[in-house]
Formats: sequence, C-alpha cells, structure tokens
Amino acid sequence: MSAQNPIEKKSAVVGSEGATTRPAAGSRYRGMVRPVRTIAILGAVGALVGAIALPAFASANGTAGAAPVTTQRIAADNAQSIVVASEATQATSERSTFTATTPGEIEAKKAEAAAAARAAEVAAAAAARAAQPASSPSYAGYAMVAPGSGLIRYPLLPGSYTSGEGPGSGRGHQGWDMLAPQGTPIYASMAGTVTGSAESIGGYGVCIIIQSDINGTGVESRYGHMVYGSRLVQQGEQVAAGQLIGMVGNTGNSYGSHLHFEVHIGGGIVDPESWLAANAG
Repeated sequence: MSAQNPIEKKSAVVGSEGATTRPAAGSRYRGMVRPVRTIAILGAVGALVGAIALPAFASANGTAGAAPVTTQRIAADNAQSIVVASEATQATSERSTFTATTPGEIEAKKAEAAAAARAAEVAAAAAARAAQPASSPSYAGYAMVAPGSGLIRYPLLPGSYTSGEGPGSGRGHQGWDMLAPQGTPIYASMAGTVTGSAESIGGYGVCIIIQSDINGTGVESRYGHMVYGSRLVQQGEQVAAGQLIGMVGNTGNSYGSHLHFEVHIGGGIVDPESWLAANAG
C-alpha cells in the first residue's frame, strides 16, 4: 500500500456506490475564485466613491463651520432672482389711461363726456356775459317814440339806413337787412307783447321778439344783431308802435352793423320790405 497525500485524503469524496473518489485536478480552487472576485469589485467601487463623491461633497459643504448643505439650500442657490436698487420706485397707474371695456364703463364715459359738454356751454355763456358792457348805452338825444302814426311803422327812421339783403337768398336768410351805423335807434314796428328779449338768441345775437295783433291777424316781428346792453324792453312787457326798444349793432351771425328785421304772419315768412311798403302808415 502506498502512502496517500494528506490533502488528497481530506478531499476524498464518497461516491454513490461507497467507493472513494478523488476530485478533478484544480477543482478545489474554483470555489475560492468567486468570493475573491466579489471582494475585488467592492474594493474598486469604494475607491471610486472615495476619489469622486467625497471631494464633491466637501466642495458643496463649503468651508468648516458653514451651514450644512440641505435640499432647501440647494434649491435656493439654484433659484432665479432679481436685485432691485434702492432708488427704484414703482410706477403709478393713472385712471385716465385706462380704456372702458364693460357696458358700465362705457356708459360712465358717455356721462362724463356729456357733463364736460354742458360745462363748456356754461363757461361759454359766462364768457359772453362777461364781455357785455357794464352799463347800457346812453340814449341821450334819442326820441323815445318815432314820429308818425298808424298801426305799422318802419323800425328805423327814414334816411338812417340803406336797404340790404332780403329773404329767399338761398342761405336760409329770412329777414331784411337794414344797413345802418352801430347805435342807430330801433323802434317797435307794431304794438304788442314782448315774447323774447335776450343778449343771445341763436344766430340773432342780441334780439327782441314782439307778438302783435293787427286787425285780428297775428303778426310776429323780430329785431336781431342789436348792441349788447341796449335792450329797453323785457319778455312779458307791452310796447307801443314806434316805441324805442334798442340800438343797431353787430352781434350774433353778423358781418357788419345792421338791423335784421323779420316778419312772420300765420306761421309763414313774408318779405318785410314789401310788407312795410304796403302797410306802414
């Protein structure tokens, strides 16, 4: 019997039939390869962590004594921000720069515009009153009643005027322009009731309107473009034929001193020059 190697003896394996067998050459080393390989891989991973992760952590953590790095701090460091100088101020918004976008705002804008228009009209009227003379013109030396007789008379004395444009000129002119120097006395053409007397009546400027009854026929006479402050009669007063009522002027829609004289009968307009020639006494 030959002597056996102790190592081979320890490695003997009993076969299924009870016979003693010997492991194949080198098989005893295979069981030791896998644990060694696993230990080598783990060592390599640890070396990588030590070489890369730890320096990065130290850089993020800052110097010694600094606040620890947290998720909130990293988010804050990476957040977008803006620095505003202390001199900066917020621009104010003016309401007048806004535009109306709702029905209510549109109606309010319309009301504001209407109020502004009314205010402008009031201001214009006040300016017109301010432009009037402080006192009425002097009537010294004027006859308070025109000479003559009859129910119908000329509003200006003969020889004090020249005949101008009459009605029917195609520009809406409804009266007779009696050209005369400013301040020429004006007399009521007929007796009647003053139905209008103001410093401004439309394009007539300073104007007086008189309603008369001539033998049962209603006749209205109008005297326009008179001098500011020259009116001697007021609305509601009674006047006599030939009574002094004012002075020739150049107010309203006028381009020269003259009396604009109108005559309305039965709601219609007549030519004052022809009517006076046929009816004045």
